[in-house]
Amino acid sequence: MRDTFLPFSKPCITEAEIAAVGDVLRSGWITTGPKGAQFESDLKAYTGAADVVCMTSETSVMQTLARAIDLGPGDEVITPSMTWVSMVNITALSGATPVFVDCDRDTLMITAEAIEKAITPRTKLIVPVHFAGAILDMDKIRAVAAKHNIMLVEDAAHALGGAYKGEKVGKKGHAMFSFHPIKNITTGEGGMFATDDQALADRMRSLKFHGLGVDAYDRQTHGRAPQAQVVEPGFKFNLPDMQAVLGIGQLARVDEMNRKRGYIMQQYAEKLNSIDEIIQLKQPDYEFTHAHHLMVVRLDINKAAMSRDDFMSELKKRNIGTGLHFRCVHLQKYYREAFNCAPGMLPDTEWNSERILSLPMFPDMTDQDIDDVVAAIKDILKK
Repeated sequence: MRDTFLPFSKPCITEAEIAAVGDVLRSGWITTGPKGAQFESDLKAYTGAADVVCMTSETSVMQTLARAIDLGPGDEVITPSMTWVSMVNITALSGATPVFVDCDRDTLMITAEAIEKAITPRTKLIVPVHFAGAILDMDKIRAVAAKHNIMLVEDAAHALGGAYKGEKVGKKGHAMFSFHPIKNITTGEGGMFATDDQALADRMRSLKFHGLGVDAYDRQTHGRAPQAQVVEPGFKFNLPDMQAVLGIGQLARVDEMNRKRGYIMQQYAEKLNSIDEIIQLKQPDYEFTHAHHLMVVRLDINKAAMSRDDFMSELKKRNIGTGLHFRCVHLQKYYREAFNCAPGMLPDTEWNSERILSLPMFPDMTDQDIDDVVAAIKDILKK
């Protein structure tokens, strides 16, 4: 057994990135300023997006988006239940209704066919989720959204650096990204909205900073224009420079870090292939570039003769950390009670929710770390 604890995730931050944050702290300008502007510029160049708006988290992006499209009572938002709670919570907080769609049993992503079946005259927004670094079949999903004239926004929290048919995620349409510490790059906390709709980008940029008619950092005056006035009530979600400068360094290394993640995922896949109790995800058969965000597996609870939660507990006893992505949202207490969600309504999502776990996965992991995880899994299952 390992002598030290192997965390499920750990941010990969260099001394140069730490020094850059220190430089910003010494500069006298630590809130949104020139580094924030550079980070957005770098993100546009990397993704190919027409415009990007950075904020304090992807959840703040979602809240700003909901306000920007006037999401409210009577509206419906189509979303998977196999996701984190943020978009569903924002939907509920807006007075709108989440419409949960079952995922594919083996890719854990929703399909265009499932989305179309869930559309009603009240559907205002479709938010499909790229999962664990795998990319959705966007041509089919975009065709459904266009056919019904419904706004489509990709949840790309797991997908920075990923591509669909040679095109970076975020280049076309609208997409939301997360820079949380477990993500492919981090700003501590942070998020981004990428869009090819300039009017929407401008409104998001205003709404994220009190609803003023200019950004928190005006590129022309190198400060805030003194005549700036509230155009409409907004939020306070601007990303400070001391976080943005970390993102600049991280983004410069994202392809390198994703390659390391890909190597780790490949090693896991090969070493776990002979363990009957471990069910790996299936990779989609269309053209895409994986972002290698998470190493998600399912435990065959019948063959293992133990629950997923007990399995995770046993791994922790052996100094192996794990994650859970995700407990299905529709069966969590609030959504069961407020929206009459019940077991059996999303069978593939629920099947996975009882079996899924995420193994340690971060760029600085060693081959020995991977071997330790596999050895711990084998040790638990043989008993």
